[in-house]
Amino acid sequence: LSILSVWRRIPHCEKADVKIKLKMRAERVLNYYESRGMIKLKKIILEACVDSVQSAIYAQEGGADRLELCSNLLIGGVSPGKALYDQVRKNTDIPVRVLLRPRYGDYCYDGYEFEQLKEEVQMYCEAGADGIVIGLLRPDGNLDVERMEELIKLAGNKKKTLHRAFDVCVNPMKALEEAIEIGFDTILTSGQKETAWEGRTILKELQEKSQSRIEILAASGISAEAIKKLIPYTGIMSYHMSGKVVLNSQMEYRKKGVSIGMPGEDEYVIWQTAKEKIAEARGIVV
Repeated sequence: LSILSVWRRIPHCEKADVKIKLKMRAERVLNYYESRGMIKLKKIILEACVDSVQSAIYAQEGGADRLELCSNLLIGGVSPGKALYDQVRKNTDIPVRVLLRPRYGDYCYDGYEFEQLKEEVQMYCEAGADGIVIGLLRPDGNLDVERMEELIKLAGNKKKTLHRAFDVCVNPMKALEEAIEIGFDTILTSGQKETAWEGRTILKELQEKSQSRIEILAASGISAEAIKKLIPYTGIMSYHMSGKVVLNSQMEYRKKGVSIGMPGEDEYVIWQTAKEKIAEARGIVV
């Protein structure tokens, strides 16, 4: 169909706002033909990880299927505050899974941190979150199955994602089977490498061994171009991305020689999701 040719040429359009409008129109036409059995399309599932209300809004405008909400993406994400969750819910209407991670660093948590996780699971499930994103490891690098099972039970019928603690576990194939057995719906993973493309061999194996029993959600270094390469290699159709751009701070006065946060990091920049990057990934059909 000629509409498919138009769809695939849209990424070359130079004007971002025009590109998004064209994608939305093309998607409506494709959905029309598909609903009448004239064509059959496969579309990716696109999850956007966000840590601000504005990023969540842009992710939805770009066409994300769902959000993973956290705070402080700069350090890999930690549990968001309830006020942030409420504001995201107020300003968006796509599903939200909440990342629950009590601190930066490893995934071997003490008793206090585990109690915090239990309270957060209960709080966000009661608040109406569509799912939780969790991960705990034992000191030997295996999944902390017993404690994660407790969190999964607390979450009831909400969706459950095993986050990238999976990427630093000792045996990913064993962890895959354990995650399925205790009731996870999704595994978020880069294939135990820095980026999903580098981890493509393990991602492919996970996708094959999962046999549709669990969603494999590819993460790290995800962009439209990466997705186009990963789909034919791995068979994975679910992707997790921030689509971030680095924006200059609005601060005009900037105090030199004082670092309040992480040494070496520029505190006068803002990470934010770009709806154009989400839209470009959203437009991929196979």
